[in-house]
Amino acid sequence: MSILSRRKAVLLVASVLTLQFGAHAQAADSVDVAAAKKEGKVVWYTSTPIATATKISKQFEADTGIHVEMFRSGGSAILRRFMQELQGGQSQTDVLTTSDPAASMALAKKGVFVPFKPANFEKVPETARDPNGAWVAQRLNMIAIVARKDKVSAADMPKTWSDLVDPKFKGKLVTTDPSFTSLGLMTVATLSKKLTWDFYKKLRANEMMVVPGNQQVSDMLKSGERLVAAGILDSYAAADRKKGHPLLTIYPSEGALIIPSPTAIIKGSPHPNAAKMFAQYMLSDAAQKLFPADGGYAARVDISPPADAPKLADVKSIPIDYQGVQKDTARVKREFNEIFQ
Repeated sequence: MSILSRRKAVLLVASVLTLQFGAHAQAADSVDVAAAKKEGKVVWYTSTPIATATKISKQFEADTGIHVEMFRSGGSAILRRFMQELQGGQSQTDVLTTSDPAASMALAKKGVFVPFKPANFEKVPETARDPNGAWVAQRLNMIAIVARKDKVSAADMPKTWSDLVDPKFKGKLVTTDPSFTSLGLMTVATLSKKLTWDFYKKLRANEMMVVPGNQQVSDMLKSGERLVAAGILDSYAAADRKKGHPLLTIYPSEGALIIPSPTAIIKGSPHPNAAKMFAQYMLSDAAQKLFPADGGYAARVDISPPADAPKLADVKSIPIDYQGVQKDTARVKREFNEIFQ
């Protein structure tokens, strides 16, 4: 190949990368590996599904020798514990992963996070990362309807969120508690605005069960105690399908919800270098490929979707007003609890 031809090839590759990842790509922020290994530990508060979170922790420990001390719960519960510790001046958290972009945006404005752009930062959609690196999505969460296809006929399957208020689903519905899980909070805040609170009042009349989180919704469906999930993280349904459970994911015609799960490094944390190393590992090939393998969506655009799942671009989604959610969080939880008390 001539020098001119090689130069043209290089320019072509550069133009493709610019189209994919932006014209202003920057080098990743550095990590002091020696200092991180000397610290030897990272404390991680996370709402990541427990199976995937455990895999990430074990892989990171095996690859780096740095121990991960993990506290795992629902997104709202994680935030509540973190905020209590932060306000009490006793926070020991190094890395925080939740499913509440609204709260992450607010905390970033208050300077709680360390700006850090790890390798692969610009492979995450702009809407799923802070432009200054205060936080970046670890994964993208698909919230949809899931039903037992062996017990709900094809003709009776809901096609929209609004279909769930039909009396034929009375005593068959289950959903998450927005006071426990951030994904539930985003879902309730968004649907109550789009469909009004009358939608939830009708679901209450349909005797919808409210359980803490997605794992409990999954358990209700698998046991057959409930047949339709009125909003569940689809990775749980995908994992259950792999185990042979007859579950069908339905992407409502009004739109599903696609919610990023922000990861952030806490300013003044006990293990700052290990925190950066762990946050960077979260966007590595090894960690990102765990999400589609477990039925979820990776944060990076260059990672394929889960097997038998649609590409995100092919799913209609409902826009989420994160600032509005942050402003109305207390009211949304209160109104939901008043309806379902």
